[in-house]
Amino acid sequence: MSFCKDCISGVTHEGTPQGKWEEIGGVKSYVATPTVDYPKDKVVLLLTDVFGPQLVNSQLLADDFARNGFKTIAPDYLNGDPIPADALLQHPDPARQFDIGKWFVNHGDDKTRPTLDKVLAALKGDGVVAFGATGYCFGGRYVFNLAFENIIKVGATSHPSLLQVPADLEKYKETSKAPLLINSCTVDTQFPLEAQAKADEILGDGKFAPGYKREYFDGCTHGFAVRGDLSDPKVKAGKEGAFKATVEWLLKHL
Repeated sequence: MSFCKDCISGVTHEGTPQGKWEEIGGVKSYVATPTVDYPKDKVVLLLTDVFGPQLVNSQLLADDFARNGFKTIAPDYLNGDPIPADALLQHPDPARQFDIGKWFVNHGDDKTRPTLDKVLAALKGDGVVAFGATGYCFGGRYVFNLAFENIIKVGATSHPSLLQVPADLEKYKETSKAPLLINSCTVDTQFPLEAQAKADEILGDGKFAPGYKREYFDGCTHGFAVRGDLSDPKVKAGKEGAFKATVEWLLKHL
């Protein structure tokens, strides 16, 4: 499994985050809490891309989910070592561009999953009984992993990375009970059109009883739902569409 150049491409978004940083199970996490009454036994995990919850884009997304009534937690499962936001600038000299392959060596499942498990255990200890998860790029891999173990009640992912197709799709069908939403797009070497079609073939048309839906956003590129250039009308529509679809999926199934 490997990444693509679009995994570290994109723009930072404008806005002032409204959430706060908390220690959950000893893990630094960005927490966005609704200002209205909400079910205290439910949490949405926002599983970020390689830039971690430190990237303002992810914080703003978490805030938006909170505005829709979901307590949203973005754990720093990258252990304080996300790819820095300035890597988005893509230095013109290839030799000076960020080496995501080298970074990934220290951010595999053996390093990241124990951190995520600490957060899950702490939240369960605080009375959380139902988890939804929305994962972006790198985080999409973890939506699948948590769904395989039925730790989450519902899963959503936008332009997931690091999936093995068709193996992971078949495993999802065989082992998971979590309804799955996939937000896909036109240009995505991580989850290309062929993989999208395979997902529909394996999970669509009622083949996955808990529920499956795939949204497709034309003219968008891998990363659009979290790092897209909002000055492009198609990308802006894609980001907003993916968010709306995710909120509706969570409202229906969490």
